[in-house]
Amino acid sequence: MSKATPTRDRLIHSALFLFWERGFAGTSMSDLLAHAQVNSGSFYHFFESKEALLKAVLDEYLAGLGPQIVAPAYEQTNDPIERIFAILAGYRGRILFTNCQYGCPIGRLALEIDPENRPAHQLIAENFRGWIGAVRDCLEQARHRLRSGTDLDALATYVLAVMEGGVMISRSYAAIEPFDQAVSQLRAHFNLLTSPR
Repeated sequence: MSKATPTRDRLIHSALFLFWERGFAGTSMSDLLAHAQVNSGSFYHFFESKEALLKAVLDEYLAGLGPQIVAPAYEQTNDPIERIFAILAGYRGRILFTNCQYGCPIGRLALEIDPENRPAHQLIAENFRGWIGAVRDCLEQARHRLRSGTDLDALATYVLAVMEGGVMISRSYAAIEPFDQAVSQLRAHFNLLTSPR
């Protein structure tokens, strides 16, 4: 990592990587400082605690949702339903690129962070809501193709559950097949929702 990068950004980017690779609890302050190439004085100049850095990391994920996850899918197709599957294909690519070691960083933090840490979980939930909202926007554009009475909020949440579950199982199995099976069933569900009665 370049020392020319502003110190605060280096700390956030190091935390993004280390929290994903080792988890929040598994990342020590010495790990963070070494990876970011900063000293403890520099850390405490920007963040009062590791938990404050976690908040910055979650804010960074939320800010990156549009440009890193949604925009690439939108560039692939104009069809709103296919955009949803393009988002999922992006996760499939990450799974393959990491030899099935990829795990959704937000999902990992959701499982790891103590439930009593409500400020962190509120930010995690905000990230999930942002993801669900992006999918719901696609569903809203395709509303006329979906069966009358389809609950768009529930369907968008279901898409997130498929992604999170597929990523997690593929990581555990060290194989892409569980993710593909989950997405295939989601595709079948969409086919039912868009087929004439």
